[in-house]
Amino acid sequence: MKKFSAGKFGRQRLEFFPAPFRAPLRAFAALVFPWRGDLVLLCNIEDRGWCIPSGRVEPNETSCEAAVREAQEEAGALLADMQYLGCYRVSERNEVRWVDVFVAQVAELVEIGVPVESLGRKFVTVDELPGIYHLWNDLTHEVFIYSKEILSRHRQAVAGLGQGP
Repeated sequence: MKKFSAGKFGRQRLEFFPAPFRAPLRAFAALVFPWRGDLVLLCNIEDRGWCIPSGRVEPNETSCEAAVREAQEEAGALLADMQYLGCYRVSERNEVRWVDVFVAQVAELVEIGVPVESLGRKFVTVDELPGIYHLWNDLTHEVFIYSKEILSRHRQAVAGLGQGP
């Protein structure tokens, strides 16, 4: 299993565990890395800044459904080829919470679903991320690169299936 750096956000310690690892507890939140080619879609969330779509998992939904919902609400993104990427363990003192992580292709852009949640959206390159991303550290960088690799491998596998002998 690939190893990732640990990260910090305030007093929280962040660790990423790639698939096939699954969190031992239900995820409290979900996030998605939405790509279109070599560009990733960010949304500008008030009090957070530029980041990928993310949010709490509601009681009546799965983490995958939450990621799809958040992408539409915060970035106006309809997704395709959604893949489970892994999960973050977020720990602070004696509390541990889990965040499920997905990667997907942006199939279509529509109106931002909940404009009060998002101040806008834009596609950026990986090279632009360090200067604008809300929570940039070694771990964030590693997971961005990993998400792009996994989506690329998935596209290659699907393309290979479509070719005859």
